[in-house]
Amino acid sequence: MSAPLALTLPLAVLPALVGGFAAYTASRGWAGTLTRDGRFGVRSPAAVRSEAAFITANKVAAPVVAGAAVVGLLVAVLVVVLPLATVTAVIVAVLGLVGSATLLVYSGVLGDRAAQTVPKPATKPGTGAGCGGCACGGGGCGGGSGLTKRDPAAVAGN
Repeated sequence: MSAPLALTLPLAVLPALVGGFAAYTASRGWAGTLTRDGRFGVRSPAAVRSEAAFITANKVAAPVVAGAAVVGLLVAVLVVVLPLATVTAVIVAVLGLVGSATLLVYSGVLGDRAAQTVPKPATKPGTGAGCGGCACGGGGCGGGSGLTKRDPAAVAGN
């Protein structure tokens, strides 16, 4: 005996939503059009460190996110179309959700690892003593501390 449609449709909605959002994220991540101020994409500290790291993380994660989308959407279709028993329909839906979630977590790990390979952006000096707290003295870098970049020819007296 197959599960009633009143059960299979709600069971199919959640994997379909996960699959739809994953498909959206995968396509935008692959194209490099996700933004750091949005809600989608890899959100690890390494990935949001710079625009280049965010794009790299999401491009690396996109194929696995697309796999999660396929799993979610396929499970939603199977739960509705196949004449599954009630218990079997529930099991298939739960396993599909677990599979999609596992792939999404794995894609985040891959994206984070990729983002860690992107060099950290240069930071502006902080507001501290002198030019940012570099301990070069009260006169700043130009105050006779010898810590400024100088022309080697000028220093040698040439």
